[in-house]
Amino acid sequence: MISTLLSRMHGTDGDRTPRLLYGADYNPEQWPRSVWQDDVRLMREAGVNVVSVGIFSWASLQPAPDAWDFGWLDEVMDLLHEGGVGVDLATATASPPPWLTTAHPEILPVTSTGETLWPGARQHWRPTSPVFRRHALRLVRELAARYAGHPALVAWHVNNELGCHNVYDYSDDAARAFRDWLRARYGTLEALNHAWGTAFWSQRYTEWEQILPPRLAASHPNPTQQLDFKRFSSDALKDHLRAEREILREITPDVPVTTNFMVMGGTKGMDYPDWAAEIDFVSNDHYVRPGPQDRDELSFSANLTSGISAGRPWFLMEHSTSAVNWQPVNVAKRPGDLARDSLLHVAHGADAVCFFQWRQSAAGAEKYHSAMVPHAGEDSDLFRAVRDLGATLKALAPLAGSEREAAPVGILYDWQSWWASEQDSHPTSLLDYRQEALDWYSAFLALGVRADLVTRHGDLNRHQVLVAPVLHVVPADLAEALTRYTDQGGHLVTTYFSGIVDENDHVWLGGYPGALRDLLGIRIEEFGPLVAGDEVTLDGPATGTLWTDRITVTAPDTEVLAHYRSGTYRGRPAVTRRPTGGGSATYVSTRLGTRGLTSLLPRLLEPAGVRSDLPAEARGLVETTVRRGPDARFRFLVNRTDDTVTVPGLTGDALLGTLAADGTLTLAPRAVAVLRQPLA
Repeated sequence: MISTLLSRMHGTDGDRTPRLLYGADYNPEQWPRSVWQDDVRLMREAGVNVVSVGIFSWASLQPAPDAWDFGWLDEVMDLLHEGGVGVDLATATASPPPWLTTAHPEILPVTSTGETLWPGARQHWRPTSPVFRRHALRLVRELAARYAGHPALVAWHVNNELGCHNVYDYSDDAARAFRDWLRARYGTLEALNHAWGTAFWSQRYTEWEQILPPRLAASHPNPTQQLDFKRFSSDALKDHLRAEREILREITPDVPVTTNFMVMGGTKGMDYPDWAAEIDFVSNDHYVRPGPQDRDELSFSANLTSGISAGRPWFLMEHSTSAVNWQPVNVAKRPGDLARDSLLHVAHGADAVCFFQWRQSAAGAEKYHSAMVPHAGEDSDLFRAVRDLGATLKALAPLAGSEREAAPVGILYDWQSWWASEQDSHPTSLLDYRQEALDWYSAFLALGVRADLVTRHGDLNRHQVLVAPVLHVVPADLAEALTRYTDQGGHLVTTYFSGIVDENDHVWLGGYPGALRDLLGIRIEEFGPLVAGDEVTLDGPATGTLWTDRITVTAPDTEVLAHYRSGTYRGRPAVTRRPTGGGSATYVSTRLGTRGLTSLLPRLLEPAGVRSDLPAEARGLVETTVRRGPDARFRFLVNRTDDTVTVPGLTGDALLGTLAADGTLTLAPRAVAVLRQPLA
């Protein structure tokens, strides 16, 4: 956990004061030695206390198969320790050096169409390659043995952004490993043939060697084969993570191990909730993508990272001080965005705020990616903002170690449903699982209602209301858990295309929504997806897009909350709610978008008695989150707007911001305030 990392941090400078961590990826191998001393000076000036080192340094550390050069890294580690900066040391296995790919091109990934991904960028390795694994683990062992006792070492950073570019490999190595994975999952070919439904299209297998990854085919590959390959690919990367971790724990059992997730945007190939148990603390990378929900998406991703971490503090390993280099147009951040973006992650549980990278590169593919020290140098507005953020994080030290306080609402985010619901041969190819979940989250932000992103690995019963958008994959045990949740007083809200299939991607027969049909008290015989541009109106009025359902109410106690007023299903139910036990189960049969959900949600929240804890004039303008420590709760208030916002009726001591004597807080545009409130 991060507390272990913090205890090791104290050893770098002797200071026992609780703190938030602050830093960046540091790549000294890109710079002459004459720059290194200046780097440490500026780090101290900015308040930096931790850096990740060695991420892409394999070629520098091992310039030839039997040649090692640790001298430069020894010097850097010593310099950082002398400067009071702890090191999260990377295992440097993210990108193999040219000598390795030249000698062993068989480690290179292969696409579904049979093309080889060649060196020249990064992550050009197969997760299942035994040759790559052997060389990578040799490097890890050398690093761990050399730096096991170094006082600067505070954590290990396995690889880097595992799966960012190589999550899906269709090589012969992958085929062999996939077959082994399937043997372990199913045991027999008979069980696999049943799970994959191979009676369809004459796909029945009689030997394990007949099975391949879902490579380019004449038509749509078997859907369960596709889903299992996604599961396998995530597991193959997890297995590599474990292999590196085991060596690190063998040699340095007291040094915590992490790897940086990418809970952001469309990164979905890695089942991070499943990976979380493999590391000592969760780390995440996040970059803002311009758009109408850009900061909502940042909040969503930070919130989801906290859910993956089960509410415990986590490490923001990378984000950007300003522009990135990999979007079509790379827009610089506005004044105030650097601080607000960083503190929004802290609001959702980050105990470390780090950037890519410390000093902006002068060469290479990321030379136009912003950094803490920009091309303009220390005499720049950007570095002054970096220095100011360091001072802010120092002032927020009292909240270090505090955990996320459960919100009244949970939004269930499910990787299995994400993978399966967006596969081919479905009623629509326009479905966007993440966007649907983000729309619900944005609607709660607009109402000023706190909501947590949670996974099926978490405790769903902590929340009075549980929203499960597009919960497509519902095994029997999950259906039973959701029924118990409502019987015990919880209020479930789910949507179109939910409850449709089991864990093998087999349809639950008897009518939709399948596994949830009886709980919801409705039955659907046929879907009614909408073509792009089509929409329907509902009571309210509200507008639906993407999807409609021909709903028949089957339980006498099921209430119709809204009907369709246009379209094929005009006059039929569009939103239903059924009381069950002490709770209820609600179904929303169309995509309403943030605006439509914002108007509908108050009615859905009413049975649970959930409402905003913000004053009416601040709702939608201010985001509020709460972290809880042993003696106090820390309430964050984040101005979501470009205007000044006044929030009355607050209590507590201001760690950040100024609270007037009458309890009124004035938030400047994009500003953040933090109030410390004693526990009752």
